[in-house]
Amino acid sequence: MSTAAAPARTGAVLADLLPSSRAHVRDLALVAGGAALTGLAAQIAVPVPGSPVPVSGQTFAALLVGTSLGARRGFLSLALYALVGMAGVPWFAQGTSGYAMPSFGYILGMLLAATVVGALARRGADRSVARMAGTMAVGSLIIYAVGVPYLALATGMSLSQAVAAGLVPFLIGDAVKAALAMGLVPTAWKLLGGRS
Repeated sequence: MSTAAAPARTGAVLADLLPSSRAHVRDLALVAGGAALTGLAAQIAVPVPGSPVPVSGQTFAALLVGTSLGARRGFLSLALYALVGMAGVPWFAQGTSGYAMPSFGYILGMLLAATVVGALARRGADRSVARMAGTMAVGSLIIYAVGVPYLALATGMSLSQAVAAGLVPFLIGDAVKAALAMGLVPTAWKLLGGRS
């Protein structure tokens, strides 16, 4: 009987474990909540000398939202976050808004990363510490793959200058964020009865 229960959970993400008689209402609340969480986490920001990009909690939140909500809801949540910020709500890092800023590429990268890590989570990539480490690494790489070239284009930096200003100073912080996620998400699965 335990082997029959495991496949039923294979395609689930943490959000699917929340009970709801109205799935659409639950999904709307999760999407809005994920956007709000990302906006709040973005306010935890520390300027980096020599870089127009601060260290912030928004990347951690975006990857956590994608992993917890799954690809579709993660995408919608980060799309809502991006659109509302572009419309003028000051909830990007350091209370900024709009799209005419050098760090906007990271927000676009977060949108793509949340979608990818959400898809990986549906395949069980969030169930153990080791798999979660890989998931966070993939998400971070996607954010940098979009954010760093965008930073170079927006500022006129060379690609190597953009890597030095928009990637290297953030690696230690990313390792800390990954360690937090590696502890939080698999533990949440254990507490909520998910199987690794």
